[in-house]
Amino acid sequence: MTTVALAVTDGMLHFELSLAYEVFGAVPDGVTVPWYEVTVCGSAPVRVGRFRLEPDHGLDRLRDADTVIVPGWADVDVDPPAELVEAVRAAHAAGARVASLCTGAFVLAAAGLLDGGRATTHWAHTEELAARHPEVEVDPDVLYVDNGSVLTSAGKAAAMDLCLHLVRLDHGSSVANAAARRLVVPPHRAGGQAQFVAAPVPARDDHPLGALLPWVIARLDQPLTVTDLARRAGMSSRHLTRHFRAATGTTPLQWLLTQRIRRAQELLESTDDGIDTIATATGMGTATTLRRHFHRTVGVPPDTYRRTFRTRPGTMNP
Repeated sequence: MTTVALAVTDGMLHFELSLAYEVFGAVPDGVTVPWYEVTVCGSAPVRVGRFRLEPDHGLDRLRDADTVIVPGWADVDVDPPAELVEAVRAAHAAGARVASLCTGAFVLAAAGLLDGGRATTHWAHTEELAARHPEVEVDPDVLYVDNGSVLTSAGKAAAMDLCLHLVRLDHGSSVANAAARRLVVPPHRAGGQAQFVAAPVPARDDHPLGALLPWVIARLDQPLTVTDLARRAGMSSRHLTRHFRAATGTTPLQWLLTQRIRRAQELLESTDDGIDTIATATGMGTATTLRRHFHRTVGVPPDTYRRTFRTRPGTMNP
């Protein structure tokens, strides 16, 4: 997945377009794998927000890309341009992976790429997407949906999550983490997390979870329970769960499992440790438990993941 084409037309949202260009257009420090070749495709000079943009190529070049990104669409009350819809449909038919950011899902839906599957968009427009495209199962409560060759995301920050998810699929978690560090954003938020987070965890010591989360990350090898976390935070289990849902969009145990899986990915990529050793280091207990949770979460067994990302020479400089 080395070529990324950004599909643009009048009415695109400039934030999502710029975000995608920033993720795929700049090589993170220390990364030596062949990076993406990014191109902007549109039928003519377009207005993106207050800016005028001159595309590199016409929309017909979308079909030559490995990945096509459709940024947010500003006016969801009108149908997207037919030429854009047809070009995106043709690109997917030619084998491209197609991803929409925010309301770009309306373009994918118009192209028929979401029929019969799950999809999401910005929470403020999920009802409209479902009403106009009843053949699509619209999920308003997730950050992004990965259906393999077709992916959709919610708005703004979730668009960044999806772009980093694509980098992780292509190059592994170490490279995706390097990209996230360059952008100063969280390295990974699972697509199933809630879109609307009322109070993200602030970087201050007096937040109820401010000291707890780093404490947990440093002890992933230990058999932690919700009771352990609540005791450490000095609150009841019910109160802890309420804070976790407000701050992360998920439960304490699901958040903990996600951290364990992320740590396992890092160890699989960066060490030659056996599965039993990694299971112990991540608090999974046994190789069987690690394999079950890893396969369910990542989609492939740990051994397959290691072969994929350990056989690519020069992923990161020492």
